[in-house]
Amino acid sequence: MRSALGSNGGHLSTVRLRDLAAAGRHHDVLSLFRQALRHPDPLLPIDSVLPSALLSAAALSLPPVAAQLHSLGLKSGLLPADAYVLTALITVYSRLRLLPLACRLLDDVPSATAPTSAFNALISGHALAFFPSPAAISLFCRMRRDDVPFDDVTILALLPAAPLVAIPSLHGIAFRASLVDVPSVSNCLISCYSRFGAVDIARQLFDEMPDSRKDLVSWNAMISCYAQNGLAHQVLELYDTMEHSPSVEPDAVTLIGVLSSCAYLGAHSIGKEVEDYINQKASFDSNTYLKNALINLHAKCGDLDRARKIFDQIPQRTIVSWTAMIAGYGMHGQGEEALRLFDMMIAEGVKPDGIAMVSVLSACSHVGMVDKGMKYFSSMKTIFCLVPNREHYACMVDLLGRAGRLKEAGDLIMSMPMDPDAPIWGALLGACKIHKNVELAELAFEHVSKLEPTNVGYYVLMSNIYSDAGRLDGVARIRAIMRERRLKKDPGCSYVDYKGKVHLFLADDHSHPQAKKIYEMIARLEALVKNDSNITGNTRAENVPLTGFHSEKLAIAFGLLNTEAGVDIVVIKNLRVCEDCHQFMKMVSRVVNRKFVVRDASRFHHFEGGTCSCKDYW
Repeated sequence: MRSALGSNGGHLSTVRLRDLAAAGRHHDVLSLFRQALRHPDPLLPIDSVLPSALLSAAALSLPPVAAQLHSLGLKSGLLPADAYVLTALITVYSRLRLLPLACRLLDDVPSATAPTSAFNALISGHALAFFPSPAAISLFCRMRRDDVPFDDVTILALLPAAPLVAIPSLHGIAFRASLVDVPSVSNCLISCYSRFGAVDIARQLFDEMPDSRKDLVSWNAMISCYAQNGLAHQVLELYDTMEHSPSVEPDAVTLIGVLSSCAYLGAHSIGKEVEDYINQKASFDSNTYLKNALINLHAKCGDLDRARKIFDQIPQRTIVSWTAMIAGYGMHGQGEEALRLFDMMIAEGVKPDGIAMVSVLSACSHVGMVDKGMKYFSSMKTIFCLVPNREHYACMVDLLGRAGRLKEAGDLIMSMPMDPDAPIWGALLGACKIHKNVELAELAFEHVSKLEPTNVGYYVLMSNIYSDAGRLDGVARIRAIMRERRLKKDPGCSYVDYKGKVHLFLADDHSHPQAKKIYEMIARLEALVKNDSNITGNTRAENVPLTGFHSEKLAIAFGLLNTEAGVDIVVIKNLRVCEDCHQFMKMVSRVVNRKFVVRDASRFHHFEGGTCSCKDYW
């Protein structure tokens, strides 16, 4: 050991310590440091090795060791004068969440002599501990007041800690200091604007970056911006542009964002192209995150078999892998299979988390397995030591409500240990629509309209409940409230993936190039349904209103026009399929002998031979 720290290479030993720290061998760093103290070497001064020891103490979460090193720094005269040691100690206390000690260190140094690096370390500490962080902003104001220079590291530390109102000011300061030209600063600004939904500003920043400065992080930041703000079309457009950029190649982060958007839109063909790209890269073979994203893609695009094949091929499945597959079975109405998979997960020793339990409870809800749902809900506390949150209660209210057990659903809400939120009352409101309980619906709507006064869906749902009950006065009142609050119904839209392009349809839409043929097809389908002698009883066409051209009807007609017999037509809709369209698609699936797979806001519907996989339970 003496030779490692001896006079043959004090500099080499300093580098050795840093290399060990970088490799995560922090115990070795501290051991070498202690030996250096026992055998002082003039070529290995304490100030060159103390910072590495400090950072290792932080990495190992050893506050007593950090305190001893702090004391050593004071005794040796390195504190507070040595900027490197001071910054390292502030970093240590910040990482150990001992911010008062870190603040005291900086306060003991006159601002005129305090190094920028020390301020940066403390700003980063506050940013890690709090969001937003007024203390971080105050530190920066102190730097400006006392003429302490700031740099790109300062801005990068500040931006994640800043509230929305402060971002434009920091952006302006960075611009005037020419720091926006630093790619990492531009990338961070894009991410910050994204977090607050300022997508246009983020895109402007991205477009203003010269291509030579756009690195992979820049592209990923913008793709994530679109993905996080629900702009899936823009994600795919940007990815297409990125593919034609010679200077950058997508990584796993890029592809996960793209696959997520493909899943949202039902852009299965584009997702398959991404999958082919992944399979060509050996570096992605063991990437479980990508495998999980592919499971989600195929499940949400209607191909459960492919999703399960990928799931079975993952050597080290994570809780996310299990949850994605369980959720896939649940949304397709295969509740029993979802529960079998959950039991298999438990048998393999994987403990469920809250998200996995949401998938299990949702699977029970989709097929009306009330008793099993209640059993699994109870097991959260008794077996898995999980505390149910609002999302779990919303699942249970939905489960009980759909099954017609409205009183139990209401009692569950009243017994909750926390205040129910809008999705919980919304689940009860939806159940009241199914079971035509106007009185309870009014109670649920009273709560939900206060909690989320701008959520149009709840107003539309309440209006439909009144309409079903013949309460035209109620319908008029809801519409008046919507006019007063300037609320407009979200337009229903449906997507069909055909030959690598996602086709979008809106209700009564005539903008599609094949619009004339689409409407002619719908007319032919309605005529076929009316003349089908095999449709009897409650499903006879004369008992089902076939008026209106909702988006899913247009999408089905487009699919029939453009696909061959035997090919499933997959439609993705942003809202719940209405009863009329649901009945229409059941009958059409019979008369044309085709299978329609429709994903709405609630679940998947597989229409075939005049029936639906949901058994009219959705």
